[in-house]
Amino acid sequence: MQRQSRFSTWLRRRPRSGTSAGTGPADAREDLLLAAAGAGFPLAQAAYPEGYGCSCDRIGCPTPGRHPVSFAWQTQASTDPEQVARWLQTEPEANFITATGIDHDVLDVPAEAGLSALARLDSEGVDVGPVAVSGEGPQGRVLFFTATRGTPDDEDEWWPCELDCHPETMDEHPGLRWHCRGSYVLVPPARLPSNGSVTWLRGPERPLPDPLTLLETLTDACAKYADEDAGHESAAWPLRH
Repeated sequence: MQRQSRFSTWLRRRPRSGTSAGTGPADAREDLLLAAAGAGFPLAQAAYPEGYGCSCDRIGCPTPGRHPVSFAWQTQASTDPEQVARWLQTEPEANFITATGIDHDVLDVPAEAGLSALARLDSEGVDVGPVAVSGEGPQGRVLFFTATRGTPDDEDEWWPCELDCHPETMDEHPGLRWHCRGSYVLVPPARLPSNGSVTWLRGPERPLPDPLTLLETLTDACAKYADEDAGHESAAWPLRH
């Protein structure tokens, strides 16, 4: 209930002087980012697509518009609305990442598998939390936001570190990825190269489910997707565009 009320608070923010609330794309974008922060998702600035490349200084950036701007993103990530508003003022075009493994984890699957799994979960009456879609086509992904597992008392229950992966290494795992400690995902709304985007299918006001309530359905959908798409290369965060 607290998550939903905080989200609603941000959607009811007062109009700025001389403007009407939510009258422009910048206002709507800021409201969505502040809603994510208000829901407890730690945010940090990320790069954004610029021209044919990335806003960062790296020549030939392999993940344009998809990475944090600072190596200290884990310590900088914040839910403070004033800090998020300052970032938006200083760099209005910036994307934002949300650090996982603090308030939430993210189960990240190919779009076809994710949409199929979402339909099945809905039909079975399973409570699904926030869900986002990143990109489109064969490189699209669906992101299921869940409660974090934190650090289990029994480390044998923890997933192998290869599954606790960073976006730069994701093409090694074309199926399901579990973003937890030390990882991140782009938080909606975000811009991707070639006019792609990251958007909410289900907003951050929804309660975060236990990841294990979604896992079997997601792995089944990924297995079916892999069988049907055998031989087709798929990457969550494409290295080329």
